[in-house]
Amino acid sequence: MRVLVPLDGSDPSWTALEYALEQHPDEDIIVMHVVNPVAGLYSGEGFSDYEQLISAGEERAERLFDEARETATEASVAIDTETRIGNPTEMILECVEDLDIDQIVIGSHGRSGVSRVLLGSVAEAVIRRSSVPVTIVR
Repeated sequence: MRVLVPLDGSDPSWTALEYALEQHPDEDIIVMHVVNPVAGLYSGEGFSDYEQLISAGEERAERLFDEARETATEASVAIDTETRIGNPTEMILECVEDLDIDQIVIGSHGRSGVSRVLLGSVAEAVIRRSSVPVTIVR
């Protein structure tokens, strides 16, 4: 079985990773991060150049993956990583098809404030549109 864990750095996404490591230690776990340039424009981080947004997002993904690998190593579980650029919901669903995913384990929410209003709830959209089972972790 292949389990996809979207990781955005929020507490719920880390909890989802820990849950996946505990519940699926013998499965293939793919930790993914989506670089969303549109969210970067509204983040208040001062980026206005598309390439700068992508580069900063990819660097953040690598930092998250380093921490995820440490967490997985502590649990004696191997993980793979995947970075995508685009709309988080679309990229998660695309990964399901591209990587032959059997289950998604996702945090209940990751964003708050203005970006959540603008982008909607990724977890909710994934639940509604996923072709595979989704476990929501709080």
